[in-house]
Amino acid sequence: MTAQGTVTPGSAPDSAGPGTALRPGPPSARRARTRAAGPAGTAGPPRPGLVSRLAGRTRGGLVQVLLAVIGLVWLTPVAGLLVASLRPEEDNTSSGWWTAFADPGRLSLDGYTALLRDSGIVDAFWNTVLISVPATVTVIVVAALAGYAFAWLEFPGRDWVFLVVVAMLVVPVQVGLLPVAKMFGALGLFGTIPGVILFHVAYGLPFAVFLLRNYFAEIPREMLEAARMDGGGEWRIFTRLVLPLGRPAIASLGIFQFLWVWNDMLVALIFADSGSQPLTVALQSQMRQFGSNIGVLAPGAFLSLIVPVAVFFAFQRHFVQGVMAGSVK
Repeated sequence: MTAQGTVTPGSAPDSAGPGTALRPGPPSARRARTRAAGPAGTAGPPRPGLVSRLAGRTRGGLVQVLLAVIGLVWLTPVAGLLVASLRPEEDNTSSGWWTAFADPGRLSLDGYTALLRDSGIVDAFWNTVLISVPATVTVIVVAALAGYAFAWLEFPGRDWVFLVVVAMLVVPVQVGLLPVAKMFGALGLFGTIPGVILFHVAYGLPFAVFLLRNYFAEIPREMLEAARMDGGGEWRIFTRLVLPLGRPAIASLGIFQFLWVWNDMLVALIFADSGSQPLTVALQSQMRQFGSNIGVLAPGAFLSLIVPVAVFFAFQRHFVQGVMAGSVK
């Protein structure tokens, strides 16, 4: 037993009486307390968690600034095109588009009014819609069915057929223009809208099948087996399980395919005649006719731009999910 008020090394101190002095701890304990407290009158070193949070906020702020700069650079020519389409031709030829804000009263919709009065541009716009929508929907439907078959159905030669599909990705469009043109001429499809649609479908399917097959293959096998145990057939599994899970990839594919077809000019320039030409070919014809008349060309160019932008923003949530799906899985 120890006397009241004394503390032995290594033991907890009892309630010391008045006037009782406590022994200092060992030197290692004193050094630890000194390091924790820091120099007199100063705080200790910052905690690692606080430093990492501050660094993360700094990086996040820099990323936001960088994205804002990229967005501004991307939007500048679009804003210039819009302003040029609203300015009189003499203003477009005498000064830059940014000077329009000094006198906004000169902006008008005369260019768009003249564009809508041009029946050739209006017909070309609807031809573009008639080409882009069926070419996109057909590719999505066929690629979804083929992607599910290549991913989850067993049939002879499945891997070899898929290898042929992948090999078609490296075939340039320009290689098939002349042979397909001769074949379409023999079939009566040359110079028609169905011929242009069929060409876009044929050259859009390899990438579409490759994309959806790889996405569908990431679906857990246990989910499909559980659906089969519940009595679901292949068609029910495909429509009720695979398609809802594959919605992000399908939306991404739809955006890509629609943009490719909508912005195409080479295929339409070769396979479409004057009555079935899309908007890109019509604008190219206007450039030959009006030369550098920006007041006439800018409204048509902006009209061809606004539809793809609207489609992208309508499906941007699914597009981002589809792009990020590969890194999340």
